[in-house]
Amino acid sequence: MTTTDINSITTHTLSVLVEDTPGVLARVSSLFSRRGFNIESLAVGATETKGISRMTIVVSVENTPLEQMTKQLNKLINVIKIVEQVEENSVSRELALIKVRADVATRGQVVEAVNLFRAKVVDVSTESLTVETTGTPEKLEALLRVLEPFGIKEIAQSGLVTLARGPRGMGSGK
Repeated sequence: MTTTDINSITTHTLSVLVEDTPGVLARVSSLFSRRGFNIESLAVGATETKGISRMTIVVSVENTPLEQMTKQLNKLINVIKIVEQVEENSVSRELALIKVRADVATRGQVVEAVNLFRAKVVDVSTESLTVETTGTPEKLEALLRVLEPFGIKEIAQSGLVTLARGPRGMGSGK
């Protein structure tokens, strides 16, 4: 959990195991919307168990306890388990693809910057490079700041995904 002093806004990361059925994503996201919660990031994908998906939801809450929201989420028929991930006890990453202007004169500088962040160039054209990077949101923001002077043409960024540290999981596996 991250706390921001401005207007008592807190940011929470929830891992939610759900049945992999049509409409679950819409029901979960509409529950947040109806309660006035802002979803900052949402990533959904398969788990190690067939028929079970994992949602990672990053939500900002202003002057409202998240406990009521998690109780309402638990009432949804397709929700199996909810765990709030604490930053100190979890590993979190995002993926970004960044298309940056890079002509013959600037290409070397862009590649140098990309290498500093342990990112990689995945596509090259005469006027641009496409960079793939994974890391914390802070790392991605730092790379974007470095690439900004060259001219960012396009960004595609995944939502945050997170797992608890250590051997224990959420229990969807057998």
